Amino acid sequence: MILYVILLSPVVGYLLYRWGGQWLRARKRKQRAVLMSAPFPQAWRQVLADDFPLYRKLPVDLQRKLEGHINVFLQEKVFVGCSGFSITDEVRVLIAAQACLLILNTGVEYFPGFETILVYPQTYVANVTERDGALHSESVSARAGESWHRGPVIVAWDQVIQGARDGRDGHNVVMHEFAHKLDEENNRMDGLPILADRSQYQDWATVLSREYERLCQHHDDVIDSYGATSAAEFFAVVTEAFFEKPVQLKHKHPELYQQFQRYYRLDPVLWE
Repeated sequence: MILYVILLSPVVGYLLYRWGGQWLRARKRKQRAVLMSAPFPQAWRQVLADDFPLYRKLPVDLQRKLEGHINVFLQEKVFVGCSGFSITDEVRVLIAAQACLLILNTGVEYFPGFETILVYPQTYVANVTERDGALHSESVSARAGESWHRGPVIVAWDQVIQGARDGRDGHNVVMHEFAHKLDEENNRMDGLPILADRSQYQDWATVLSREYERLCQHHDDVIDSYGATSAAEFFAVVTEAFFEKPVQLKHKHPELYQQFQRYYRLDPVLWE
């Protein structure tokens, strides 16, 4: 009898683990479905109408869908003010809206692997350590935002509000940092996010590699030169251009636009 129990215990443990995991996932799906259809406060809608022109451009059905995603996002993420900054509903809603625009039509998770968003009042200074073999040096760098691998997203509020209000300059710190979060979902931040279909990977790699090399060699008036820093930064920078300069991006880089259109399952040109 004792031997039977010993042999059975791992099996029971495995079944409980599987059942528990399935139950938790089902519970989360149910909670999210409730939040997606929950009323969206009028005060929050006014924040978006006042400070986020891209929201005003969306068709009504996508506006309501974005509001549902914001409800879920605000339930699952934690906002922390830094350097004395106070987190208000305006701060939470405006950051959530810009982040959730990236997942508006993708059906993906809500940026899994992290939950904390740190918000500074303005551009902040970060310590930077550079290593070259046995040598290392310390310096400081002014930052508008950061995305730590499997860690928090950090943003400066003055840059958040500027990026939200100017939807045509191709610069949006929230979209940039949360694009990095999409990129790292496969545990690598390399400019190759998880695509919906395996057949997409070859075209993605071909087009993005060619466009990245072109940016490294030549100035571009649509894609910010910071995108030439690395493949990961290229993905984040093009994401900014895709949502904020869609007409220009499609005109000058049609194949690149098509890849991002397939990935985000949106066509921002239609909102212009």
